[in-house]
Amino acid sequence: MASEDSFDAEPNGSPRRTRVPLGRSGRRVSFERRLRLWFYLLGLPALVMLWLLLRQRFVEPTMQMLALLAFAAGWAFAVSLLTEQITRPLQTLANVVAALREDDFSFRARGARRSDALGDLALEINALAGMLQGQRAGALEAMALVERVMWSMQSPVLAFDPHGSLKLLNAAAERAFGLRAQAALGQSAAQLNLNKLMDVDDDEVISLGSLQQSGRWVVKRTSFRLSGVPHSLLVLSDVSAALREEERLAWERLIRVLGHEINNSLTPIKSIAGSLRVRLDAFRDVSDESGDFKRGLEVIENRSESLNRFLQAYRQLMGLPAPKLGFVSLAALVQRVAQLETRVTISVASAVDVTLQVDADHIEQALINLLRNGVEAALSPDATNNGIPHVEISWECVATEVIISIYDSGPGLTNEGNLFVPFYTTKPGSTGIGLVLAQQIAQAHRGSVQLANRIDGQCGCKAELRLPLEN
Repeated sequence: MASEDSFDAEPNGSPRRTRVPLGRSGRRVSFERRLRLWFYLLGLPALVMLWLLLRQRFVEPTMQMLALLAFAAGWAFAVSLLTEQITRPLQTLANVVAALREDDFSFRARGARRSDALGDLALEINALAGMLQGQRAGALEAMALVERVMWSMQSPVLAFDPHGSLKLLNAAAERAFGLRAQAALGQSAAQLNLNKLMDVDDDEVISLGSLQQSGRWVVKRTSFRLSGVPHSLLVLSDVSAALREEERLAWERLIRVLGHEINNSLTPIKSIAGSLRVRLDAFRDVSDESGDFKRGLEVIENRSESLNRFLQAYRQLMGLPAPKLGFVSLAALVQRVAQLETRVTISVASAVDVTLQVDADHIEQALINLLRNGVEAALSPDATNNGIPHVEISWECVATEVIISIYDSGPGLTNEGNLFVPFYTTKPGSTGIGLVLAQQIAQAHRGSVQLANRIDGQCGCKAELRLPLEN
């Protein structure tokens, strides 16, 4: 091939690549040596003919030797040039193919043209490199899009290999399970306390979390192959809010029917009992039996009133309106709530003021309920506070939420599982909806309420109201 038709590897904007030597076989002569051997054999007849010609012309032997040496040297030089012109394009193409094998698509063979055997091969390899480069760029862009979508998803996504080791999780999974990708990847489900996920079926609903903040998730389960190895992919959808709303609507419909029927009976019972008691009081000579009758009527009237209050409390719990958001100063709100309590002096810890976008009336009611619960615990006869009840409110910003904490010096919690069960209470005269109402208000603001015994070395309970800094 002529020198003007040769071509070299051209790195598109990259440093020139070092030529990769062709592999050699120990069982046969290399391509370059065979090519040179054939060229030398082709020049042998010409060398013999030159010798015969010189001999016929009676040229001196010394001149014959010099002529033959000059011809052999010239032929060797020509063979070297021809071999270089043939092997250089092949080595260039080998380098381009090697670069493709190493996922380097920046190299191309240049100087190639059509209607040429090696040129056609170079152009086809260049086209293949361009196609592979485009496919790789598309795959990288698709992978980047998948990663961005996964990290933006609000649903936790996890993948496990056949041995139960965690291979993938997104930001939502980190938040849901309290994990960090760098430390969690490669660990088994048992080490991460995720054994429950490995045993669930597709579309199964599971509960995760503590007794107070148990979340309910629908698990979508599928499988995929990575490097030929089957993996399990789990996508969790939080249905807690939807289930709570459905449960609330069901209870609201039920209590509406029950309330209507019970009120229809309570109203005349209470009225008749009151009328009979008033008529008994008109008689001056009340006998002992009449006194018992009067006390019975009072019991009927009091229990009717108590049952009516119970129904009204349940209606208040079920009829919580949607929050009307507005910007509120947390410091002013806490100070206002603290001043409403007169039984115990409330200590408000100094902290940087925070502006929240919440329904001020709702959050104030939630804080009132939590504060009242803490004050009643501090005033409890079982409190070991040396006769000095103490309640403190503080708040701090952590990541994307503000945590409002209420500390009391009461006896602490004994049954955490029933804290947010409606109408469950251990206090006489309490309706048992204070904590439930506070929890519903917090959840309506995408927050939460948690109660736990204090771990700072003092007796009592710590109630936390968590609210997002931005809605």
